[in-house]
Amino acid sequence: MSPLKPYLVRALYDWIVDNGFTPYLLVDAIYEGVEVPQSYISDDRIVLNTHPDAIQNWFIDNDAISFSARFAGRSENIYVPINAILAAYAKENGKGMMFDEQFGIDLPPDNDPEPPAPKTKTAPKQPALRIVK
Repeated sequence: MSPLKPYLVRALYDWIVDNGFTPYLLVDAIYEGVEVPQSYISDDRIVLNTHPDAIQNWFIDNDAISFSARFAGRSENIYVPINAILAAYAKENGKGMMFDEQFGIDLPPDNDPEPPAPKTKTAPKQPALRIVK
């Protein structure tokens, strides 16, 4: 089964843009393979504005996100492996999702849970008549 995280990142991005907000990505800037401007990193993290008006050449697949953006007027090529994404959220209201740093995502595993045991139904008690003397 393919990993869930890239699908969630894509869905969150589309949902945020469709609702007229600005999608931000919180990225682990020291994750292997991350290419971002070093001068904008704070506490080993960087927040990237990924609104379609702010970037060019947006590309996302199951492995990474890449695009071009301007930082202080200078065009930079950005490359972020999917597992380096710590959160995807809307700038305006903070709605989105945080992903667990160690395990890649803060969701239950993809395995199908066992269905609950069927409940045994007891027949409802039928009213009974009795003679009272």
